[in-house]
Amino acid sequence: MRSLRLVLILLFAALAVVTFTAQSEAQKAKTIDELAKMYDSSSCKECHVKEYEEWSKSLHAKSLVGTPRTMATIRTAITDGLMKEQKFSGVKDVKDIKVVHLMQCLKCHLPQIEDATDDVAREIAQAVIDGDTAKLGKVNINCLICHNKKAIVHKWHDGEPQKNVIYGKKDGPHPHETFTSHKKSPILQESVMCGQCHGVGPNLDQPNPAQCATLYGSYLHSYIPAGGSQTCQGCHMHEFKKGHHMSSYRDPEVGKRAVDVVVETPAYQFLPRPGEWAPTTILTVKLTNKAGHRIPDG
Repeated sequence: MRSLRLVLILLFAALAVVTFTAQSEAQKAKTIDELAKMYDSSSCKECHVKEYEEWSKSLHAKSLVGTPRTMATIRTAITDGLMKEQKFSGVKDVKDIKVVHLMQCLKCHLPQIEDATDDVAREIAQAVIDGDTAKLGKVNINCLICHNKKAIVHKWHDGEPQKNVIYGKKDGPHPHETFTSHKKSPILQESVMCGQCHGVGPNLDQPNPAQCATLYGSYLHSYIPAGGSQTCQGCHMHEFKKGHHMSSYRDPEVGKRAVDVVVETPAYQFLPRPGEWAPTTILTVKLTNKAGHRIPDG
């Protein structure tokens, strides 16, 4: 009797796990369009016109395409990495790709991929290989990623981000059909907010670690110990008054702020060659990094 009872308990437990897994999978996006709809932030511009306009011109708005250096790098990670060099990945073709395979890139470039099935991972991989910027542009790092999904890091202390809450600087009601509450994020104005993606070094938590973003690491280990007090948001959002555009080194203003360039008076030489003289310029260039982190990154 005890044996039968134990078997029944184990059977019901297994059934509960299968049911829970099936329900979890059912709630996940099955296409890029479904994932885009799940994280649609277009309604934010109705009230936050300036912020939405700034964001729409930023690299966050095209996080899978980039300059488009990002898309090219992800393509290389798939075709040369997963399909060739990483022989234990189990990936020989796009049809073999799962969410876990793309996390070395999408952990930061599209964290909401956690809420999608492997079919979406394959759709994204094919779009990357094909250079389909229109399809890749449907999903990105938008308002809901920063103000909801990534708004809490100490989850045992502050809990998981609540689905109907927009996290910002204050508590109170939020006039939105879905996101009806506004709560203060403990990290939104702290550099650790940005550090979640602009990282500390290799993503050692991934099955195949990748050395990518290291800004936050150098910020913590170099800039802060040297007496620096500015936050990521202080430089990239407030100082240049471009807000949610979050200007980076591609903006000339940011470049001038980040690096001092001194070119010493050039000396000219003429090097003899058979039948001609070739002008040669000798330059001494001194670069001083004034940013709060190493340059370049990635």
